[in-house]
Amino acid sequence: MKIEKCFFRKEILVKSLLKKLAVSLLVISAATTLNAQSIITGARNIGGGNATSNRNSDVANQQELRGVWVASVSNIDWPSKKGLSVEQQKRDFITILDNVKKWNMNAVFVQVKPAGDAFYPSKYSPWSEYLTGTQGKDPGYDPLKFMVEEAHKRGIQFHAWFNPYRLTATGGREKLSSDNIGKKRPDWTVIYGGHVYLNPGIPEVNNYVVDSIVEVVKNYDIDGVHMDDYFYPYKVKGQEYPDSAQYQKYGSKFASIGDWRRNNVNNLIEKLHKSIKKVNPNVEFGISPFGVWRNASTDPVKGSSTTAGVQNYDDLYADILLWMDKGWLDYVAPQIYWNQGFKAAEYNTLVKWWSKYAADSGTKLYIGQAAYKVNEWQNAKELVNQINFNRNYAQVKGSIFFSYKSLLTNPKNVTNSLKNGPYSSVPNEKYCRNELKK
Repeated sequence: MKIEKCFFRKEILVKSLLKKLAVSLLVISAATTLNAQSIITGARNIGGGNATSNRNSDVANQQELRGVWVASVSNIDWPSKKGLSVEQQKRDFITILDNVKKWNMNAVFVQVKPAGDAFYPSKYSPWSEYLTGTQGKDPGYDPLKFMVEEAHKRGIQFHAWFNPYRLTATGGREKLSSDNIGKKRPDWTVIYGGHVYLNPGIPEVNNYVVDSIVEVVKNYDIDGVHMDDYFYPYKVKGQEYPDSAQYQKYGSKFASIGDWRRNNVNNLIEKLHKSIKKVNPNVEFGISPFGVWRNASTDPVKGSSTTAGVQNYDDLYADILLWMDKGWLDYVAPQIYWNQGFKAAEYNTLVKWWSKYAADSGTKLYIGQAAYKVNEWQNAKELVNQINFNRNYAQVKGSIFFSYKSLLTNPKNVTNSLKNGPYSSVPNEKYCRNELKK
């Protein structure tokens, strides 16, 4: 309404405006109260029932990540086998992206450095054997450049997935090419469980790992840097990890070898976070750890109500909660690969546990979902129920499925059930690329 058309006396206008303001404040107050009550109600609904169904339509219109891991190690997902032609590799990857889009998902987490080798030209790592069949052999194109461009054409996020310390997934040193860091610097490596790893206890190793990852941040328009659960390797029964010499040299100020190992990984995560943000603050850095940080029997204060045989903190020397508290991670995506009701590591229990610590630290939380276990689970709706349960918790911002191949086979009709159920709506297009840039 234009001022010149307002013929009320000044004092009447003022009173009217004050009255409207008071009404508006009451409405806002009521809405805030209702919203708070709905959040509390949602958090108390731990069964994943009706409250979840009511929230699904709201979540679908918000910024929800719906991601798929695309594993290259051992040719799990892509390339489907070694030695395919460039044209076939490209066609197959475009098919992956088209399916992700068809399934109403919006992100791929592609393993670009699976075992000390690379899916891009690198001054730090040889070409991956999973491309051509021979480590160090040029495939004739830049797969990473191609993949990033094709993903972005479709509005799909591209997260580059790195394994920091593993140099061989199968076999020993004989598997390494002459330009592999393990051949150039054998003194930086250990052999454990028949595999070759870089030794995190050597300070130069972490510098090398950071530099090799930042190389990608500098050269490619990726949306994120991603790591999974492999830091120190999973323990092998009857074998000690061979780093006692480095502990004697570098770890004298630590109370135990475990504290020293955790500090080695802490240093990697802190330096990598700072280095990524220095190059490009818009690139996200996140980690997908094993689903249990510590059992309550080990840590009664912070541990989860689980009896898992592996614990991040004690076995992989990954202190995820510290990284979250320090702000070194943009998101965390725990691999909660167990079903609802599984006693040793119950799905709902762990979602609630991770939600609490994500809220406390202000870290975004995605859940790693075990699509590969669908055929093992009795309940054909288990995976769909898990997605619905996640939506009871505001801290859960989406899911990542392991892996693409498992969704492609549509076990127990689960991929169709996802698309026709919790993923029935097209994800918010703004989130596909632009949300990461905020």
